[in-house]
Amino acid sequence: MTASIAPTASLYPPIEPFRTGVLETGDGHEIYWELCGNPAGKPAVFLHGGPGAGCSPDHRRLFDPERYCVLLFDQRGCGRSRPSASLDNNTTWHLVADIERLRKLLGVERWLVFGGSWGSTLALAYAQTHTARVSELVVRGIFTLRRAELLWYYQEGASWLFPELWEGFVAPIPPAERGDLMAAYRQRLLSQDSAEQLEAARAWSLWEGQTLTLLPDAASAAKHGGDDFALAFSRIENHYFVHAGWLEEGQLIRDAGKLAGIPGIIVQGRYDVCTPAKTAWELHRAWPQAEFHVVADAGHAYNEPGILSQLIAATDRFAR
Repeated sequence: MTASIAPTASLYPPIEPFRTGVLETGDGHEIYWELCGNPAGKPAVFLHGGPGAGCSPDHRRLFDPERYCVLLFDQRGCGRSRPSASLDNNTTWHLVADIERLRKLLGVERWLVFGGSWGSTLALAYAQTHTARVSELVVRGIFTLRRAELLWYYQEGASWLFPELWEGFVAPIPPAERGDLMAAYRQRLLSQDSAEQLEAARAWSLWEGQTLTLLPDAASAAKHGGDDFALAFSRIENHYFVHAGWLEEGQLIRDAGKLAGIPGIIVQGRYDVCTPAKTAWELHRAWPQAEFHVVADAGHAYNEPGILSQLIAATDRFAR
């Protein structure tokens, strides 16, 4: 285990995809994907967070464009994938299957898998299912959808650290329904009343957007407050969380031994309120072969300086 404060690396320069496409899933979804970097470079796949957040241009910049060929894609129902905010045929295992279909479509034998937050959940699920297809695994802000993790952030726990923001989160829910906030939100996020749905979506999305970082980040809050983003993000997140990601309780920690032969790096912000360090520590204990880096002056977001430095160092190292 290492702890770090001083950042030593930053994002690579902006880059555009050299190839884009749409994967027709056959069950109602169109998955947008793109390839960036060097077509002859080391294969990698980037798994975004949320679920429901989509990819951003800055995610391309986590990899040396001279040494990597990186696939990025917007998971079902979000970003540039269609239909937007759709919950039909949208589960963890649909996404794991989508990753495999994209790997085969591109003719990749093995690739580095990179995921943060919900992306770490999906990366672990994929790597434990298709171990032979993973050359290395880089995960950040570890989240495994155990009941205690969900209750910490959406029922009681994080609320003690951000009481003024929590008031905004619970505002759309009458006091009588606050004993199960995820269920109460589900009722409103599936409502036929578009105004009620949007009010709930914005409150859910802003709660996360305002608590991601160690220090306040106005840009994150603004992004999460946008109507289109908030609807996809909140509906998909809530859908996954109410169903515990279609995972058995504790499954991803329990099955971490399957990763023993995969070189790995775990990066965790010490003051991560969204996905507290306890889960990352338990993953490290279950997968001791992976390096474990705690960033002493960071919260949850990938672009906080110390976390970003560790992530760039990880992709640079595996490129060699």
